[in-house]
Amino acid sequence: MSKDLFLMMREQEIQTQNFLPNKKEIQFSAKEFITGILDSGESDKVELFAQAKRMSEALDVVTTELLKSLPQENFEAFGLKGTYRSGGDTTNYHEDEIWAELKQSLVDRESLLKLALKSSEPIFTEYGEVPKVSTTPRKSSLSISF
Repeated sequence: MSKDLFLMMREQEIQTQNFLPNKKEIQFSAKEFITGILDSGESDKVELFAQAKRMSEALDVVTTELLKSLPQENFEAFGLKGTYRSGGDTTNYHEDEIWAELKQSLVDRESLLKLALKSSEPIFTEYGEVPKVSTTPRKSSLSISF
């Protein structure tokens, strides 16, 4: 029988010795908690993941909204230390014509390299033959939506 993840997490939280656990204690406790659940084999892993994902989404929204309401100043309270950092400025390189031309040249070259990789025939430009560059596999992942 599948238990409600939130209630299980609440029970685990009550068992915590420290009222304001630090980051390592939270991580350790959470890992112990989920390992115990998974090892018992009594719960549907996909269902637990779905519940955790929904709770994570809700907490992300709550955290974002609370962060917006905090004053933009440093604080230290309840076991947390907040340091305000100014966003600074971003240089607008695209306003420079030479940079924009070089950037476009790189985009064009990337397209040519992709084409050469897929082509069975060699491709030539004013610089000579376009090489077939190697590829690096990307890490696989699981996309979740609801």
